[in-house]
Amino acid sequence: MADETTYKDKKVITIGIVSELTGLSERQIRYYEERKLIFPERTPGGSRKYSFADVELLMEIANKIEDGVQTHEIRKEMIRAQNNLNKEVKRKMIQGQLNAQFGIRNGPFSK
Repeated sequence: MADETTYKDKKVITIGIVSELTGLSERQIRYYEERKLIFPERTPGGSRKYSFADVELLMEIANKIEDGVQTHEIRKEMIRAQNNLNKEVKRKMIQGQLNAQFGIRNGPFSK
């Protein structure tokens, strides 16, 4: 089966390139990793690899920091957003199961 990861989510960018793209120092990027705001993959040699989605996230983090938001507040917001996403996915799965059980094809209000 083919890898279903999109180009945006593949971890292929080095920290030096991420630094150039974002304007953040490598130290800042490592700090955001320490604060559990970003999660790069590691090569067997220990080098960090980032995705384009990580670059976008780092830009959002940098903008929030510039606006005076603390890293622990950003982390809480990220956790809340992930929890809301998880709840929505579960809701859609349950709705899909109910639709399948009762023979509804396009949703609860369709004929």
